[in-house]
Amino acid sequence: MPHSIGIIGTGYVGLVSGTCFAEVGNNVLCVEVDEQKVETIRSGKSPIYEPGLEILLERNLRDKRLRVTTNLAEAVRSCTMLFLCLPTPPNEDGSADLQYVLDVSKTIATIIRDEAIAEMRIIITRSTVPVGTYEKVTNVVREVAPGCDIRVASNPEFLREGFAVDDTMKPERVVVGTRDDEVAAILRDVYQPFVHGNNNPVFVMDEKSAEVTKYAANSFLATKISFMNDLSVYCEQAGVDIENVRRGIGSDSRIGKRFIYPGVGYGGSCFPKDVKALVYSAREAGTPLRIIEAVEQVNADQHRHFAQKIIHHFGGMVQGKRIALWGLAFKPNTDDVREAPAFKIINILREHGATIIAYDPEAIENSKRIYGDSIEYATTMYDALYHADALVIVTEWNEFRRPDFDRIASLLQSQVIFDGRNVYDPHEMAQLGFLYYCVGRPTVPPIR
Repeated sequence: MPHSIGIIGTGYVGLVSGTCFAEVGNNVLCVEVDEQKVETIRSGKSPIYEPGLEILLERNLRDKRLRVTTNLAEAVRSCTMLFLCLPTPPNEDGSADLQYVLDVSKTIATIIRDEAIAEMRIIITRSTVPVGTYEKVTNVVREVAPGCDIRVASNPEFLREGFAVDDTMKPERVVVGTRDDEVAAILRDVYQPFVHGNNNPVFVMDEKSAEVTKYAANSFLATKISFMNDLSVYCEQAGVDIENVRRGIGSDSRIGKRFIYPGVGYGGSCFPKDVKALVYSAREAGTPLRIIEAVEQVNADQHRHFAQKIIHHFGGMVQGKRIALWGLAFKPNTDDVREAPAFKIINILREHGATIIAYDPEAIENSKRIYGDSIEYATTMYDALYHADALVIVTEWNEFRRPDFDRIASLLQSQVIFDGRNVYDPHEMAQLGFLYYCVGRPTVPPIR
């Protein structure tokens, strides 16, 4: 039997989760306060760039398994499960801001109380929330609607932007936080179509463990990235090619090949925020996580180290230099620019007087909301190069992997490339006549 599912919030997590729940036959009602966003979704257009999402969105809207509304009460009346897919931005001290989660939980409880809804309702936090959020939500709903059958559970997401549809339809694991056997059975049934046939697990645990599991996962992945970035600085000084090191350690099954690519640092909506929140929570508990604190510091240092490499090339003076920049999104296959490394580098270069001409296949409009006309935007990757003094690559979009190097050389004022993602081979770039700086690898003098 199909389930009735309410999705509160239509960001990356909410829209992808809701669409995929509908794709396997459930009746899904997405709630969004932004009326313009609702109309965009109703028209079959995704307000976010996520490969594969729009096809599923159009199909499920057409088949009426998926609907969108601004009316939260409609979802509370008709849906047994209410997934909270709301933002939890960091406060200035690094703690997660639970305002949206708690306010919506209070509103849901108020609707249930005022409309005397007798049937069970399950509030499920799918947002990334710190340990203890389950208790806070539970206290809110009990205070507002005592005696009503409102259950609370945790169901953290593990979606990668750019692969979110695949990660939802074929999850490596599902984590459910509840000590309520009835709620656990319902959520197991919800996820059965996604794990059927691949034997991937659904882990049911207590709520606090589920909350920490999400933070621990993202912080560990961030640790792998920062470890390689920290090592890359040493490799540059020692004349070691970190790509050889990466291949050597990545073949060890205990380490693995993923998340050990050196670069300009991590960004996005998850890693920076979640690392800060875990650091804050651990400090509050009197048990600081020294490794995770170092991870955060290394990430900040990596942005500055790469920007300083550009400034040093120009003798400490980038005042008046035109810098072409490829890649604004925090990673390929997304238009998300939250905590994007490109922005950190842009800010440092602009502080030193450089002019930025940027290109990204998907993230220009979101970047304009941050920078307006304080940087220039190119309509193609090659247009960004006209009269530029150097090219900087920050996001490894596929279209950057095999460019026309003769065309690049003819458009740049000087044949200088700073590659923050190690897209090209240094020896091949030297043969092509480029002065090529990358991450954790020796700079090979160009052959001219």
